[in-house]
Amino acid sequence: MATARVNSINLFYEDEGAGVPLVFVHEFAGDSRSWHLQTRFFARRYRTIAFNARGYPPSDVPEEPKAYSQDQAVDDIRGLLDALKIPKAHVCGLSMGGYATLHFGLRYPERARSLVVAGAGYGSVPGDRAKFHADAELTARRFEEDGMVATADLYAKGPTRVQFMDKDPTGWREFHAQLVKGSARGHALTLRGVQKTRPAIFDLGPRLEKLEVPTLIMTGDEDDPCLEPAIFMKRTIPTAGLVVIPKSGHTINLEEPEAFNHAVLDFLTAVDAGKWARRNPASQTGSAILPAGTR
Repeated sequence: MATARVNSINLFYEDEGAGVPLVFVHEFAGDSRSWHLQTRFFARRYRTIAFNARGYPPSDVPEEPKAYSQDQAVDDIRGLLDALKIPKAHVCGLSMGGYATLHFGLRYPERARSLVVAGAGYGSVPGDRAKFHADAELTARRFEEDGMVATADLYAKGPTRVQFMDKDPTGWREFHAQLVKGSARGHALTLRGVQKTRPAIFDLGPRLEKLEVPTLIMTGDEDDPCLEPAIFMKRTIPTAGLVVIPKSGHTINLEEPEAFNHAVLDFLTAVDAGKWARRNPASQTGSAILPAGTR
């Protein structure tokens, strides 16, 4: 079992393939195994690295609440790259991992070849933030009081997970079986330390406007909490592209692995070839029809 010493804790990781590094950052309800349909595909072309975040065994589960935050999640990505002596990598994250990936690009742009920010935005819509925080706290208490099996069963049947359950019952059962084996303590601490305290996507506007790292935003069209944030990121990040996968919920890398993998591959190929450019300002004249300067 491979582990790296990162920021005073041990992080478990899987390292496959060879070539340009591509790091996968998992969601709240997943771990490194959540990316198996991606690492199997991309390891033919890239050095793929998938790791378990702090709080997700066999990575360490620190007991101190202050050990969990959005900033810490970002520094863990950087620390893993340092431990593996990787100066720069493509970084692909989903949901919680998508947030960490986005913030990694904002804080350490010199370490990112590109960013794939998928399914990121929960708790960002202004009118929903109080409800999101309340739901996060309720779920954290359930992990603590009811345990991992009961709470994971509830979480896995959420409104943006049923799409996966309907499309691929076998794949959903595999996802569920992996989730129930996680750490209830780690999940509760992550909910309180990361999800409840991270800034809304809409609060990052001035920073996103300055982001020059090639970025691909991805979301499912039935992942309602992430749709508006995805469009906002596309409109705000000058180097961003947007992929919306139809009839899909939150877990798009598992729901629609072929569509997900090929969209990411096309993006990485363009980036590596130097063909992923900033948006042409001539496309933003304020008119749906006329070029700039037209009267």
